[in-house]
Amino acid sequence: MQPRGPQAGSFTRAKAKWAQLADHLRERIESGELAPGEKLPSTAQLKEEHGVSQTVVRQAIFLLQMQGWVEGVHGVGVFVAEELPQGQGGS
Repeated sequence: MQPRGPQAGSFTRAKAKWAQLADHLRERIESGELAPGEKLPSTAQLKEEHGVSQTVVRQAIFLLQMQGWVEGVHGVGVFVAEELPQGQGGS
């Protein structure tokens, strides 16, 4: 059986929801909509706003933390990093 269509033979799986959410939050940070030191919306707010599960929100936040875009403060929330990564694109 031969692959068909314009992307035959290429990896065509849709991007995971957590990666899409991480991209969206990163774009908000890069645009200045979320400023360094600013608290991100709560998990509940992000779930409601994007129609995703708590797990999706946590995975997106974890990715952004690993990339240096945000910092978590236990019991307080997640904040945009004071010093943002340079030259780092999407996931």
